[in-house]
Amino acid sequence: MARTVRTTPPPHHPPLRRSLGVVDGVALAASSTAATTSVGIGMGALAATVGAQAPAILIVAFLPILGIAAAYARLSRDEPNMGSGYVWVGRSLGPWLGFLTGWVTLVGTVIFMAYTSAVTGSVVLQFAGKAGLHEAAGLRLDPNSTALSTAVGLVVLVAVTVTAVTGVRKATRFQTWLLVFEYAVLLGFCGMALVTGDHSFDWAWLNPFAVEDGTAFAKGLVLAVFFFWGWDAAFAVAEETRDVRDVGRGGFIALLTMLAIFLYGAIAFQRELSVPELIAEGPQGLTHLGAMLADEPWATLPLLALMCSAVASLQSSVIPTARGLLAMGRDRTMGPVWTRVSPRFGSPAVGTVLVMSIAAAVALLALAIPKLNEMILAAVNSIGLTVALYYGLTALACAARFRPLLRTAPGQALRAVVAPGLAGIALLGVGGYLGYSYLTQSDHFELSPDNGWFMLTVPAAVIVSGLLMAAVAKYGRRSPYFVRGRSAASAAAVSARPADSQSPSH
Repeated sequence: MARTVRTTPPPHHPPLRRSLGVVDGVALAASSTAATTSVGIGMGALAATVGAQAPAILIVAFLPILGIAAAYARLSRDEPNMGSGYVWVGRSLGPWLGFLTGWVTLVGTVIFMAYTSAVTGSVVLQFAGKAGLHEAAGLRLDPNSTALSTAVGLVVLVAVTVTAVTGVRKATRFQTWLLVFEYAVLLGFCGMALVTGDHSFDWAWLNPFAVEDGTAFAKGLVLAVFFFWGWDAAFAVAEETRDVRDVGRGGFIALLTMLAIFLYGAIAFQRELSVPELIAEGPQGLTHLGAMLADEPWATLPLLALMCSAVASLQSSVIPTARGLLAMGRDRTMGPVWTRVSPRFGSPAVGTVLVMSIAAAVALLALAIPKLNEMILAAVNSIGLTVALYYGLTALACAARFRPLLRTAPGQALRAVVAPGLAGIALLGVGGYLGYSYLTQSDHFELSPDNGWFMLTVPAAVIVSGLLMAAVAKYGRRSPYFVRGRSAASAAAVSARPADSQSPSH
């Protein structure tokens, strides 16, 4: 006799508060993308991969990301849900791929938070050193010390978690002010570099075909995709946004803003610094630029902006991760602890604290890699593959869900089927090619960001663990999600969408 699958819903908890608008979505997406951090510490890594063609790679990477954004916007209109790709892929491509999408998203973000904690701690220590606090306290504050940077970063992580717990609207307002300050500083100093730089602008910087090595191109493309990663955080608060259409608007505004800032910053850096200088400075690129262009105390402003960006990025990573786990908890694919919503704050307080705790534990494990620079590069390279995977699957889910539009509405199909489908295939193809390159570039395993087997082991472990957790959810928890891939909150979420966004495929 077949075993009966339990379909009783999880215990009732207070609903999340619908208090957010377009500005809040932009602030969350932009903070999660962390343009100042990406430009400040990532341009050196990008230059080391593709040389002077960093601006070109950023443009190429934006094209599939634009298709992914179209997929997210259309899927969110059709089915607004904080689980986003986990829910959409589960319904369109199958629950196993749906769970894997949610899992790699969550694990990738937790790893990012762990590494970003160390980066944030390093920036705080640099700022403390410039302010003379180490002399006043009689301490030696070394920003290149992984252990000390991690310890300080974890203190910051606890602080931003408290803010996230007390209410998402309060958190997004705080992030808005941080964004205004850091963008003003970033745009100002990069503007000075554009005017005063000694290296003439070269149109070859915008030519992606100048990158002759295929592996370097693939690595650079995945790294550039990682630059844009985070704009989809706006969709994680779809159930806390007053108008569901504001979610897509916020995501697109943030994404276009990021493209402009990344190109502006990349060209500015290359006007002021040569490619070897960019590579040599590594994650100290923005602070080095500030020291070149201004005297103290103004030269400290880029460091302060970098610190604000890192803090905002940490906070905006905690928020969507806790909500993704809440969506999975509602379906019993994860435990009931993630479904607890605070009656006082209207937020998943317990889940948010647990996410912070897990990220802190990963950060402590990351101390096995002794140099902070290696930690950054290892995290970026490894997470980039998982980002390509879940973006690609979500885009293909959109193309599959709306494929009837190819017959009934070709104009809409271009945005809902063709663009997402091509973007998803492109990202999955590049990710597969890069994975094969990692597999063949080394003949032994070594805990180093230059070791291909290590680079491949991290995303492979995430995927394997995701499949194991999916099996636990299906056979252990008997989650109804695996019956038809439907979210427990789908019906309520769909009823909240505008009437004109009904999908012709359902």
